[in-house]
Amino acid sequence: MTRTFGTLTAPGVFESVFPAHDVLPLVFESPHSGTGLPGDFDTRLGAEDLAWTADSHVEQLFAAAPETGATLIAALFARAYVDVNRAPDDIDAGMLAEPWPAPLRPTTKTGNGYGLIWRYCRGAGSPIYDRPLTVAEVQARIGRYWRPYHDHLADTLASLYRRFGLVWHVSCHSMKSMGDDTAPGGARPRPDITLGDRHGRSCDGEVVSMLQGAFRERGYGVTVNDPFSGAYLVDAHGHPGQGRHSVQIEINRALYMDEETRRPHQGFERVRNDVAAIIALMADHVRTRLGLA
Repeated sequence: MTRTFGTLTAPGVFESVFPAHDVLPLVFESPHSGTGLPGDFDTRLGAEDLAWTADSHVEQLFAAAPETGATLIAALFARAYVDVNRAPDDIDAGMLAEPWPAPLRPTTKTGNGYGLIWRYCRGAGSPIYDRPLTVAEVQARIGRYWRPYHDHLADTLASLYRRFGLVWHVSCHSMKSMGDDTAPGGARPRPDITLGDRHGRSCDGEVVSMLQGAFRERGYGVTVNDPFSGAYLVDAHGHPGQGRHSVQIEINRALYMDEETRRPHQGFERVRNDVAAIIALMADHVRTRLGLA
C-alpha cells in the first residue's frame, strides 16, 4: 500500500502532518521540541542556552505516526517563549511590569520558574530576562503562538471525533535523566519511560496498560504518573467518559541523545524503531475499538 501525506504549516508556530487516506482518530503531538526564537523574544540568553528548554528530537522519534493513519503535530517555537503545556492564566505576576487585567492562577510549576512564560533556563541560576515583561508582550505571545497551536490541536481532535465518535491524543515529551530539587520527584534518577494520565482522569486505563506493557516488552523501565502525570494538554483534551482519551509519554533523554550536546547518539535508532512499533500497536488498538480490525 502506498500512503500519501499532507502537511499543514503555520510558519513559526506548528507543522501538522496527516495521512490523506486511511485516517484514524489518533493524534500525536510534540509541543516542546521547537527551537524557533520569535523576533520579539527579548532575552538576556542566547540560542544555545535556550535550546536546553527543548524536548530535542522528539518529533523525529514519533515521525512514523502518519504512516499508521495518525496525525503528527509539532510546535516550532521555543517553549521558554510561551509554553503550550500551561494554561493561559498560569502566569507569574512577579514577571510583569503591570497588573494582569484578569485573575491569574499560577501553579507550582510557575512558582519554580516554568509557567506559561518561563523565568529560568538551565536551573534557577539562569534567569531568562533582565527586565519585567509588559502585559501586551505576554498577550501577543498567547495570541500569535499559544492560541493558534491550541486551536489547531483542538480543531483536529474535534474533527476526528465528529467523524468517528472517539478520539485518542498522545502528548509526546522527553525528560532529563536526573531530576532536580524543583522537579516532580526531586533530585533522583528518572525511569526510561513515564506515562501520564492525570491519575486516571484523562485516558482509558486499557490504553495506559497497553503502552506500559509494550515498552516493558522492549526492555524499558516504565512508571505511570511518576514523576509526571501530564499537565495542561492532556488535562484539557482528555475526557474518557466522552470517548476522548489523552495520555502523555515522557522519554528519558539519555536513551537517545547526549544530554550535554543534545545530539542523538547510538541509541537513537533503537528508540525510534521501538516508538514506531508502539505507534503501530496504538493504531491497531484504535482500529479494534472502531471495529475496523
